[in-house]
Amino acid sequence: MQISPATPRDIAALCELLDVLFSQEAEFEPDREAQSRGLALIIGNPGAGRVLVARRDEEIVGMVSLLYTVSTALGARVALLEDMVVAPGSRGAGTGSQLLQHAIESAQQDGCKRITLLTDRSNDAAQRFYLRHGFASSSMIPLRLFLDE
Repeated sequence: MQISPATPRDIAALCELLDVLFSQEAEFEPDREAQSRGLALIIGNPGAGRVLVARRDEEIVGMVSLLYTVSTALGARVALLEDMVVAPGSRGAGTGSQLLQHAIESAQQDGCKRITLLTDRSNDAAQRFYLRHGFASSSMIPLRLFLDE
């Protein structure tokens, strides 16, 4: 398996993976047009973040995206792990662990001092996965305000 940065030609395959992710998340639904726009914004602007893909025999079998911002508390760049998904047929073979490790190393190389992520409250498997990889629960709670266009 090879892990590398995503390119614009990967967007269609990444949207298929995001369909899988968003169909299992409580707050989101698949929307190929929105997903394509968002991926293009990240891939086309390395300062905004990065998308890493896992390929097996040239087929994309997983992805993780990081978005960058600045923490005034840390006085440094930090990352939000926005999306992470492995194709159902490739789960259980270490793909997710390898992707996550590459994302962590990438964030460190890009000067990030923290990675934050959200997962569904009911997704026990994802929570166990991230806890196994060193993430910890936070006393902070997420709040959202969706803005109309």
